[in-house]
Amino acid sequence: MKIHCSIARDVLIEGLNSLQNITSKKSTTMAILSNVLIETTQGGLIITGTDLEVGLRLFVIAEIHEEGRITLPSKKLFEIVRESGNHQISIEEKENNWVVITAGMSTYNLAGMSGEDFPDFPEIEEDTFVSLKSQVFLELIDKVIYSIANEQENIYSLNAVLFEKEQRDDQTFLRMVSSDGHRLSIMEKAVDESCNALSLNPVTLIPKKGVQEWKKFCEGRDVVNISFEKKQMVLKDDKATMVIRLKGGEFPNYQAIVNTIQLENKLELQRIPFLESLKRINLFTEDNFHTITISLESDKMILSSQNAELGNAKDEQQIIYSGDPMILGFNCRYFIETLQVMEGEHLEAYINSSSSPCMLKSDQDSGFISIIMPMQL
Repeated sequence: MKIHCSIARDVLIEGLNSLQNITSKKSTTMAILSNVLIETTQGGLIITGTDLEVGLRLFVIAEIHEEGRITLPSKKLFEIVRESGNHQISIEEKENNWVVITAGMSTYNLAGMSGEDFPDFPEIEEDTFVSLKSQVFLELIDKVIYSIANEQENIYSLNAVLFEKEQRDDQTFLRMVSSDGHRLSIMEKAVDESCNALSLNPVTLIPKKGVQEWKKFCEGRDVVNISFEKKQMVLKDDKATMVIRLKGGEFPNYQAIVNTIQLENKLELQRIPFLESLKRINLFTEDNFHTITISLESDKMILSSQNAELGNAKDEQQIIYSGDPMILGFNCRYFIETLQVMEGEHLEAYINSSSSPCMLKSDQDSGFISIIMPMQL
């Protein structure tokens, strides 16, 4: 049977927009992955996109004239619907997987591919879900997503976030950890006892793209149902289901890095003035490494940078510090990105020596720790 349906433009564009990042990656082995699968169902359409790492299946309300299924180019279909000035869109399949899309006075002929060739959506264990407020996941993700390693990093497991659950003092915590080998971000949040039913693998690694799509899924939703299986995690509500394939492997022992930092040599400073100072100093760093020098003296911090072609810059900040004088080298961008996600005005930094990592934390940002590795000056 050939699909024929009518659907409101705003409804269709919202669904297609959710799938664009998933279907945008060109596959050299399966061209159909650039398409979305459109299937009729009772009361509407099921639209599915996947890159075999992340899959998203959506239900949208539509008027069904004839039942069927077909795949259409995701990006081109989205562009057609987005540029259409009409409130109603008609999709009608013709011969050889061609469809006619009608929007008011405009008509488009678009080549599709058979729905039979589209990968099956993964099977889901329906009895393992736990409901949690989306805000919990958004706060966790925002604090760690910026320090996930890119794909070119050599350590495979650093292209992912480590997700953990811990029972401590009769309270359950969810924790996310990320690192690119140069910095480490840890964020944990206390959750209610319903989360005790959430079952995780001994090591649960969520790929970077999966974390990005997890964040998008949570935005605009108050509550999300979540489940972890051996090889995948699943997010869903009454109209959408997202499946993210988990990574294998081990995550570096991040707790050992945390334990190396003695919480004795402390400096206290104001977050916003420090962030603004870093942005000024970063104007004169070399593009590749963003190296800055931080000189610590009694209740004073001097930041400086130098660019062989442009010149140099120096900035002074008043802090609370009574330790020995130190001269430190760091990547300025790492501090900037950390301070931009932190909350509160007051923060503490701990550092043992000029060759040891720096820990940033704040009593006004409970659960968050950032550790930044030094650079050789």
